[in-house]
Amino acid sequence: MNVLIVKLSSLGDVVHAMPAVQDILSELPGTQVDWVVEPGFAPLVRRCEGVRRVIECDLRRWRKTVFTVDTRNAWRAFSADLQQETYDAVLDLQGLSKSALVAKMARLSPDGLRYALANQTEGSSFEAPTRWVADVAIPVEPRIHAINRSRVMCARALVYALPEKVNFGLVSHSSVDVNALKNISNNFFDSGVTSPAPVVAFVHGTSRADKQWPVEHWLDLGHRMNALGYTVAFTHGNDEELWRSESIASRLKQAVVWPRMKVDALTDAMSECMGVVGVDSGLSHIAVALDLPHVQIYNFDTAWRTGPLQNDHQISVVSDTTPTVDAVWGAWMQASALAALRD
Repeated sequence: MNVLIVKLSSLGDVVHAMPAVQDILSELPGTQVDWVVEPGFAPLVRRCEGVRRVIECDLRRWRKTVFTVDTRNAWRAFSADLQQETYDAVLDLQGLSKSALVAKMARLSPDGLRYALANQTEGSSFEAPTRWVADVAIPVEPRIHAINRSRVMCARALVYALPEKVNFGLVSHSSVDVNALKNISNNFFDSGVTSPAPVVAFVHGTSRADKQWPVEHWLDLGHRMNALGYTVAFTHGNDEELWRSESIASRLKQAVVWPRMKVDALTDAMSECMGVVGVDSGLSHIAVALDLPHVQIYNFDTAWRTGPLQNDHQISVVSDTTPTVDAVWGAWMQASALAALRD
């Protein structure tokens, strides 16, 4: 059976869709799975075990330059790539007009069907007309975790029992010189670190200001990590996050600001860390997918929808305002200790 997954963006949503692919592959042996995704996330999807073909779709950019020759050529190339195969099932896991358009363009086998979500779930984007484009609209529980939203839809569409264990199938590679990343602090901050120490990554960047954790909290947490012998590594995706990373790291004894990297290289770098502390963001969800000890910080209670599932060494810290440093530190000590026992 040939199955096409349509999940174009964003980073966290793409990561949350990976377990659905692993469910399909484990419950329906011999199934071939292709995936349509935006180019920025394609390198990550190529790390998703079992995905045969990754089809890049740059609708976000094409909409801005719709009448140019380059865009028309790129659209034709995408259409040809998409329609190389016929599919027995096309699964629109996004529920938006752009994903419905892609699903509609895909070629079906004689008995093939297009599936879409029948309803919106709490906290998730959804455009109702998408269900009319599909042959079958799959209802899901209105209050459901983002990971299970995709898993349940796929299981109901393709008729298999939902596996108990969540498996992301995210594979890391040694594509970065991790020791070189660890040692950047020696020259950049003149920190006096003479050998690579175990690294804990701090993911402070997020697309929403109300998800951020105060800079002074990160600094306090960094000092505590240094006291235990950890080097703290900072990620950044834009100039503002770089400035914040450098501001915090310059006041720590052992700290490194990683170069700005693409998502696949970041995945590799994070996979070499002792663990990750981060806000609700795509990189934090990658830490979960890599099965690292992880603490995820929430300034409001949406952890039930996007936070870690099942694992004792991955903990959400939730507050109605801002979690305290003591709460996050206690969660980290618990997560790292349980991870050590597991190993």
